[in-house]
Amino acid sequence: MAMIALTGGIASGKSTIARLLADRGAVIVDADQIVRDVQSPGSPILAEIAEAFGTGIIQADGSLDRAGLGALVFGDEVRLRRLNAIVHPAVQAESARRLAQAVADDPAGVVVYDVPLLVEARVNDPWDQVVVAHAPAEIRTRRLVELRGLTEADATARIASQVSDEQRLAVADVVIDTAGTLAETEDQVDHLWDRLRRGAV
Repeated sequence: MAMIALTGGIASGKSTIARLLADRGAVIVDADQIVRDVQSPGSPILAEIAEAFGTGIIQADGSLDRAGLGALVFGDEVRLRRLNAIVHPAVQAESARRLAQAVADDPAGVVVYDVPLLVEARVNDPWDQVVVAHAPAEIRTRRLVELRGLTEADATARIASQVSDEQRLAVADVVIDTAGTLAETEDQVDHLWDRLRRGAV
C-alpha cells in the first residue's frame, strides 16, 4: 500500500493528474469534495458558516453560495482565518476517516489524497510520497483566463493568494511538470505509477 499526497496551485493540472492516477487504479480521496460534503445543506458546519458570515451566503435551495462566500473572505485574512477555523477541523476528521477506509478496503492499493492546501495545513503527514503538480505562473494565469473565464487581474490575484511555488516545491518528493502537452504529463504519471506499483517509494 502507498499513501500519496497530491497537491498543486490553482490551474496547475492537479485534477488532471488525479484523474490519470484514478484511471490506473488509484483510490482518490478528494479534499475539495470533502469540503463540499461537510458544508452540505443542513449540516452543522454550514450553520456555523451562516452564523459567522450571515444568512445571505445560503442560497434558496439551502446550499452554500460558494462564490458569494469566496468574495467575502478573498483578500481578507481575518475572515479567511475565521472560515478556516470552522471548516478545517471537520475536513481533517472526514479526510482521516475516508483515508482509513480506503486503506482498509484495499491494503495493497495506492491511495491518493488530492489536497490543494497541503503546505498550508501540513501536520503529522502519513504520506509515503508528496507529488506536486507544477506549471509556471504565467501558464496557470492563461489557463484561468482561457478555461475559467477569469480576468487576468483576478487570475493573478488568485495565484498570489496561495503559497509560493518555492514553498510547494520544497515539500515535493516528485514533481510532475504540467506545462507541456497532456501526453507529456501522462508519461510522467505512468512513470510515477510504475514506481508506486513496484513499491519504489
